[in-house]
Amino acid sequence: METALREAKEKFNEIPNDLKDQIVLEHTALIKYIVNRIAVRLPSHIDLDDLYSTGVIGLIDAIEKYDPEKNCKFKTYAEFRIKGAILDQLRSLDWVPRSVRQKSRKLERAYGEIEQRLGRAATDDEVADSLGLEIDKFHTMLNQVRGISMVNLEEVRGSNSDGDRTGTFADIIEDVHSENPFASLKLLETKNVISDTIGLLPEKERLVVSLYYYEDLNMKEIGGILGITESRVCQIHTKAVMRLRSKLKGISDR
Repeated sequence: METALREAKEKFNEIPNDLKDQIVLEHTALIKYIVNRIAVRLPSHIDLDDLYSTGVIGLIDAIEKYDPEKNCKFKTYAEFRIKGAILDQLRSLDWVPRSVRQKSRKLERAYGEIEQRLGRAATDDEVADSLGLEIDKFHTMLNQVRGISMVNLEEVRGSNSDGDRTGTFADIIEDVHSENPFASLKLLETKNVISDTIGLLPEKERLVVSLYYYEDLNMKEIGGILGITESRVCQIHTKAVMRLRSKLKGISDR
C-alpha cells in the first residue's frame, strides 16, 4: 500500500480516484471494526451507518494527507484518522446529556483529588464518600457515565495559546528522521504517566485494561474470564478510565 501511494504521488502528484476507491474497499473491514469497537460504549439511538460514513471520510482524508516518506505504515495512520473523524462527529452530535457530562467531571475531580492526597489508587468507598453518595448510588453513577469513558489520543497533545489544535497525534510519532525534542519529551512523559497510572491501578482494573486494550476482548468475554458480570466489567473499566483521564488532563493543561 505504501509503495502504491508513493508511486501515485510521484507519477501524478496526487492520488487517482481508482486507487482511492481500491484503498477504501480494502479497508472496509477496518472501518467496520473501529465503528463496532466505539459503538459498544454508545447509546442505542446513535446511527452506526452514519459513523461508518464518517469513517470513510476519515479514511479518504488519510489517503490525501499520508506522506510515504515518513516512517509510518499507512494502516496505522489511517486508524488514527478514522477514529479521529468518528470521535469528532460524536462530539458534534453532543449525544451525551449535560447532566451526565457534569457527573463525569465530578468523578474525574474526585479521583484526581483523592489520589493526589493519598498517593495511591482511590477505593470505591473513598470516592463515594467524597461525593456524599452511598456505594450503590456511586455504582449507578459509574454506569451512567460509562458511555463517555473514551479517551481520544488526538486530545492528549493539547492545544496552542489560541486554543487551536495543532497537527495530529500521528505527527509526533511518524517521522523519526526529523525528531522534535519537545514533542519527544512530551510523548515520553505521556507514556510514562499512562504506564505509571496503569501500574498503580487495583489488580482487577489492570486486568480489565489489559484484556480490553491489549488482548482485544469485549466486556462479555472479560467477564467470563474474571467470573463477573458484564455490567461489573463496565464499572471497573469506567473507574480505570477515570483515573487515566484525570492524569492525562493534568498533562494537557500544562
